[in-house]
Amino acid sequence: MLFLTVQTTDSTGFDVVDQATEQLSVWQRYWDSIDWNSVLSALISKGITLIAILILFGIIRKVGNFLITQSFERQKRKVAGSTTRIETIHTLSANIFSYTLFFFFLYSVLDTIGIPVGSLLAGAGIAGIAIGLGAQGFMNDIITGFFIILEQQIDVGDYIKLVNLQIEGTVTSVGIRMVQLKAADGTVHFIPNRNITTISNLSRAHMQVLIDVRIQPNEGYQEINQLIQQVNERLGKTYKQDIFDGPNLFGMVDLGNSNYAIRTVMYVTNGKQLPLKEEFLAAYVKELTDHGYTIPNNPITIA
Repeated sequence: MLFLTVQTTDSTGFDVVDQATEQLSVWQRYWDSIDWNSVLSALISKGITLIAILILFGIIRKVGNFLITQSFERQKRKVAGSTTRIETIHTLSANIFSYTLFFFFLYSVLDTIGIPVGSLLAGAGIAGIAIGLGAQGFMNDIITGFFIILEQQIDVGDYIKLVNLQIEGTVTSVGIRMVQLKAADGTVHFIPNRNITTISNLSRAHMQVLIDVRIQPNEGYQEINQLIQQVNERLGKTYKQDIFDGPNLFGMVDLGNSNYAIRTVMYVTNGKQLPLKEEFLAAYVKELTDHGYTIPNNPITIA
């Protein structure tokens, strides 16, 4: 019994050794079959090609960025006002150039290594369709934002109204994906460009200011007219840098329900309309009350 056990153990041990020896022989034959001269030659050839590609694309990148920067710098020197639009388009152009160059660089590297780029592109195309269907809104933002910037519809600092959204405020940022507005109460609105359909820009021309001061015509219309004209002449000189036309005395207007007012019209720098309106109206009221004229306070009802 002991003899049989020992004999079985020895047989199993020999089988393991034979299998290990056979595996070593297979690897040895595979190792010996490798043409190391061809491998080394291929590595050197592909390495030199990759280095040449790296140098070539590095030169193209530097030259391209230099030309783009110089082109937009010349445009900035020609523009007297805000350069926000030019800077935004400059950044967008540089990014597009970098992404395009990186795509061709990656394609060249993979092709040199021997990876089947065609199969990868086919798979990427299918994935790209799926991603594109889910990113339609993002692409709409980019396209709309590009034309908003290119056509200079708005600039940072402009006061605008987005009619369809019923939002208005001062533009704090114009991006390729969204626009930021700061409302009068301090609220900051972030609006995706695809939601913008109609922009009313109130900062591209001088703003009209209408100032109505209510009066009692039977107290002496001509005298009241003269007092208001004196205020206009005095404040017109004080704020002449902000007033481009006027102040012009329009005359009496009917507010309804037997209420009358004397109206002054002027055109002022955008953003100054509310402070100037308040300043002129306060001066009118003070001047009239100082001379004993009545400022009616009965409600105005329009039938």
